[in-house]
Amino acid sequence: MESPANNRSKIALAVGGAVSCALLTLFVAVLPAEFGVDPLGTGRALGLLDLADASASPFEKSEQAHKLDSAEFILEPFQSVEYKYYLQEGSTMVFSWTASGDLVFDMHADPEGMVEEEGVESYEQTTGRGSAGVYHANFTGIHGWFWENQSFNEVTVRLESAGFYERSVVFRDGGSFDRDIAPVF
Repeated sequence: MESPANNRSKIALAVGGAVSCALLTLFVAVLPAEFGVDPLGTGRALGLLDLADASASPFEKSEQAHKLDSAEFILEPFQSVEYKYYLQEGSTMVFSWTASGDLVFDMHADPEGMVEEEGVESYEQTTGRGSAGVYHANFTGIHGWFWENQSFNEVTVRLESAGFYERSVVFRDGGSFDRDIAPVF
């Protein structure tokens, strides 16, 4: 039979080990994953810092009121039009467009202050009669679509959008013009 002093030392050793394991777990995993605090650098090494961001609120507040826009263009055979929104980096818009016939289209964006084609990012290039989605601006600039009718028939394209854009710009027939869009309220 073991002595009471021997039992107490085993209990103290077990409690000390449990506390040590708990502290190690706290610093290695819990603080980086839950709070984004990484005092030992293990959170970055194990990829746990990204988990702290995942628990962030899905709510994004904006100082700017959103705007609603709709545009319609009639494209004669072999005509094209480009329609873009001026968005700040991080701004979003929800969009949907449809066409009465197949169009070649390119959803792309041009960075503000761009020189020629430098920095243009293309996101969707194909042929179709419509597209819909949510767009998040990676940078400040103009973001939108180029549509081209490569058929012998007239095609009507209609765009509906809502977002945190400032204005739109139309490129057509060798020129361009800005369109002001009023906020919802």
